[in-house]
Amino acid sequence: MEFTYTQNEIGKVAEQLLKNSVSKTFLFYGNMGVGKTTLIKELTKQLGVMETSSSPSFSIANEYDTPRGVIYHFDFYRIKNINEAFDIGLEDYLYSGNYVFIEWPEKIEKLLPENANKLKIEINKNGSRTLKFMPVK
Repeated sequence: MEFTYTQNEIGKVAEQLLKNSVSKTFLFYGNMGVGKTTLIKELTKQLGVMETSSSPSFSIANEYDTPRGVIYHFDFYRIKNINEAFDIGLEDYLYSGNYVFIEWPEKIEKLLPENANKLKIEINKNGSRTLKFMPVK
């Protein structure tokens, strides 16, 4: 599935992602500044997060409580090796049954479940984004 969207249409994209996913684990691939965190903010909003979500670039993980349960948001851009992901107990989060959003999943590829939704975001010349969504089969 592929979407091309502008900032004004991000709500519709998030709605479609949640509607068409089977897994609660989402892996976000894309260059710095492409809009991974912005899309995650919209997803968390639609899942009931009342507070303003932000990138966990420095803390590595953010946790949000919602009426539907907890949402975990990871940003592995700054980790130096896979052991850092082990140290924070990533596997416990991945298999918790809660929503898990991961930025820079390529840094921890060996730890990721096979049944995760993969999203690749690219920025277009006109400023719009193209998202390739590979939901779990």
